[in-house]
Amino acid sequence: MDIMQKALDKHYEWNGKIEIVSRTKINDRESLSLAYTPGVAQPCLEIEKDPDLSFSLTRRSNLVAVITDGTAVLGLGDIGPRAAMPVMEGKCALFKEFADVDAFPICVNSKDVDEIVKTIEMIAYSFGGINLEDISAPRCFEIEKRLKEKLDIPVFHDDQHGTAIVASAAMMNAAKVAEKKISDMTLVINGAGAAGIAIAKQFISLGIGNIIMVDIEGIICDGDEFRNPAHYEIAKLTNKNHIKGSLADAMKGADAFIGVSRPDLVTAEMIKSMAEKPIIFAMANPKPEIMPDKALEAGAFIVGTGRSDFPNQINNVVAFPGIFKGALSVRASDINEEMKLAAAYAIAATVPDEELRPDNILPNSFDRKIPVAVAAAVAEAAKKSGVARI
Repeated sequence: MDIMQKALDKHYEWNGKIEIVSRTKINDRESLSLAYTPGVAQPCLEIEKDPDLSFSLTRRSNLVAVITDGTAVLGLGDIGPRAAMPVMEGKCALFKEFADVDAFPICVNSKDVDEIVKTIEMIAYSFGGINLEDISAPRCFEIEKRLKEKLDIPVFHDDQHGTAIVASAAMMNAAKVAEKKISDMTLVINGAGAAGIAIAKQFISLGIGNIIMVDIEGIICDGDEFRNPAHYEIAKLTNKNHIKGSLADAMKGADAFIGVSRPDLVTAEMIKSMAEKPIIFAMANPKPEIMPDKALEAGAFIVGTGRSDFPNQINNVVAFPGIFKGALSVRASDINEEMKLAAAYAIAATVPDEELRPDNILPNSFDRKIPVAVAAAVAEAAKKSGVARI
């Protein structure tokens, strides 16, 4: 049976992938009085006196809101908030399964930045963290920025930062296998939306030698005019040699390629024009910028994709559950750059050096040691950077 049809059948069977489960038994008068009235009044009064006790006296300390407006859902685009619900439920299930973090899906029926920010701000006291999901660029940048300024709990847009963290972890290990230094490498990123820009910023934090960003109109260069305001900032941080042209021009002599764009944009000739031992992360889903077999035939040394049916799957599930678990464990007020880098290094380190090879640069997504290691690294980085509150 086709996987799409099988998934549809299972969704009819499941009738939803998550449910609310009580953490207390209410089966007699005393248990009712303790969990609800009259006893529940006392924790309410304690929280009124000290709002921080909401983390100790409720489930807020382990509860994340997974929020979307349905405008950039997987590879499906703007399908609306109702149609986005299966993805948000799935994300919540992953939080629980991989890190025992409770998560609740919220699909907002608005494309207005002010409305979305206000909505999330008004419900934030119910949660310990906010995971933004599948919100289109450039609005996603503004929504995240404003929420980080307004809220004192972590706000994390996984499409941006989760992707960037896993891609950078994969590149650290790929560089080891290819015997390249990150600081000497030239990286081409095709796709300058939310994920592409976040990946670029993450690699700048890693000390990458040079990045060349490419969008549908060609190479992004400082001094050009852009329709996306975010491109002005990234143009100043990339393309040190101010080259212009197409994706093919960008690929000449480059050490690595990361695609967060569309299928079939990379050709064998482009890969052949790259530096020795080229690294190709073709992450468009479900069909990558170039299929792995064609990339390898063209001379790619290491190939990664977003798909589970090829080696080196670059999958956010190795990042976001552990990141939030770590942030929540120390009641962090933010997920900052130090915490993101710590997560990337932790993910990379879960593959021992002796096990690294061209077809094994990332850990198995189902290795339950990963979120534990990531959570520990993120919590420690939160403490060192001053955003931990316990």
